[in-house]
Amino acid sequence: MPRKVYTPEQIIRMLRDAELMSSKGLSAAQFCKELGVCEQTYYRWRKEYGGLRIEQAKRLKELEKENSQLKRLVADLSLDNQILKEVSRGNF
Repeated sequence: MPRKVYTPEQIIRMLRDAELMSSKGLSAAQFCKELGVCEQTYYRWRKEYGGLRIEQAKRLKELEKENSQLKRLVADLSLDNQILKEVSRGNF
């Protein structure tokens, strides 16, 4: 079964729908089945996106992407720095 990829906007809408269904008295298993996701996915989404607005979720994803790019950049620069230190010592 192929894995579905939801955008943060879709996830937040689904979480809001789940809150409405929960307030109507449906159990987590029932509204997860209606939304088409498993309970584990629902709880993971709720942990990550609970209480966020759509704009905040977009910004969160942008920051995560930028953070991973910066980490790669720092790792590359650290490696370059280490190589230059070894070359300057003559240990090549």
